[in-house]
Amino acid sequence: MKPITIAPARRLAFGRKLRAWYRANARDLPWRRTRDPYHILVSELMLQQTQVSRVVPKYSDFLARFPTLESVARSRPARVMEAWSGLGYYARARNLQRLARTLARQGASAALPSEPAELRALPGIGAYTAGAVASFAYERRAPLVDTNVARVLTRVFAPHIDPRTHSGHQAVWRIAGAVLPRTGRTAYTHNQALMELGALVCTARVRRCRACPVRTVCASREC
Repeated sequence: MKPITIAPARRLAFGRKLRAWYRANARDLPWRRTRDPYHILVSELMLQQTQVSRVVPKYSDFLARFPTLESVARSRPARVMEAWSGLGYYARARNLQRLARTLARQGASAALPSEPAELRALPGIGAYTAGAVASFAYERRAPLVDTNVARVLTRVFAPHIDPRTHSGHQAVWRIAGAVLPRTGRTAYTHNQALMELGALVCTARVRRCRACPVRTVCASREC
């Protein structure tokens, strides 16, 4: 696959338009009001393959029952599963407890690491979740790619790429890194904005190009 080159002016225009739109249109979601790494991790695990509307009430209830990773580590697995009920994909809850117990064995001062590579070494954390925790909890300059982000980036910069293929998936990650802002604080907003645009405007079913803030730099706009 040929390398994808993005002109600096296009990259800068994309980022500025995207972040300005997000600041004006972002949904008020509970996990966006915190930088607590554990809270961010719980939200990201819950949001995997589950709609936001189902996650919001379960997120608050789960954290009320398990306010810290230590409380997850100490609990009986059945209690964790009970608190997770209604979300499905229970392997996510089992992985959360495995992760909590892994950290607990490291001692009282153990905490979720801030770097994506270290996060990926923990049970149940893949590339996307590692990037999300690093970016949203620690404001690290970390790219992340989920289904929404992949859709936005391929439509804007590389409509010929299929992100479902191995080479396409790797290419999307390279694009995500290439368009990432220079600072971690700005990257936080940038990553949130990419996900939000894919969820609300550049959706799988409908391309709302007339409402899209980055349509002037998009390679596949329909208006």
